[in-house]
Amino acid sequence: MTQRPLPGRRAVALGSLALAPLALAAPVLRAQPAPRIVSVGSSVTEIFYALGAETLLVGVDTTSLYPAAARKLPQVGYMRALSAEGVLALKPTLVVATTAAGPATTLDQLRGAGIEVLLLPDHYDYDSVVEKIEAIGKVTGRTAEAKALIAEGRRDMATLAAKLASVAARPRVLFLLAMSGGAPQAAGRNTAADGIIRLAGGVNAVDGYAGYRPLTPEAVIASRADVVVMPRQSVEALGGVQAVLDQPALRQTPAGRNGRVLQFDAILLLGFGPRTPQAAAELAQALHPDLVKGK
Repeated sequence: MTQRPLPGRRAVALGSLALAPLALAAPVLRAQPAPRIVSVGSSVTEIFYALGAETLLVGVDTTSLYPAAARKLPQVGYMRALSAEGVLALKPTLVVATTAAGPATTLDQLRGAGIEVLLLPDHYDYDSVVEKIEAIGKVTGRTAEAKALIAEGRRDMATLAAKLASVAARPRVLFLLAMSGGAPQAAGRNTAADGIIRLAGGVNAVDGYAGYRPLTPEAVIASRADVVVMPRQSVEALGGVQAVLDQPALRQTPAGRNGRVLQFDAILLLGFGPRTPQAAAELAQALHPDLVKGK
């Protein structure tokens, strides 16, 4: 008499055979390698750190001085004078920079070598800061962190705007980048200094040109500046605030007569990165001492 196989055993055997082809066909998932990113521009680098994405950086440019940890990374030169060889030596997969980066020939060489180059806006308003944060959040996978950072910044900027709405007088602000050689380098239109002065509720005392130019003594007097703002490093190089006030032309301005010379960290004040709300609030408080903090 022929024995029949037990039904349970047959079912198990058939089930195993049915699953075998599926197991063989299943794709093998491999983790994608993390991008190797070179950051060009102080604001760009600050955003990487603010989003907690600094571990993706393999190099930065020489303007990336904040936070201090960024200074320990390999450098690829000044943002406006990048060397393709220096960047390529770090084997990056992506270069993130602002539109101020260059020269264009270097950027073209990098693209030709198969490296993605992402250029972000370099305007001097808070909307461009938001665009930079959003873009870096996307390429680093930190979109949630980017949204939180933007929301916090917008709240701070709205708070500042509400304070400044009640300010009647807008002081004329002369921003001097340096005073080497006796001719002060003053910020005109379309500069980071011009942008932060406006955000802080001031008026740029120099509007006859764009960029930074040396001012004649007559032009300094004609600025009728109520306040002089300078990078702290420049004030220290001159020997202190009194050395600034001792300049003959400045003595003939309201700022000089009233001793109103303000000094700030240049990276904070001119960076237009994630700390811009802080910079604008600090400058506004200095320009308008009557502003009530925290309201």
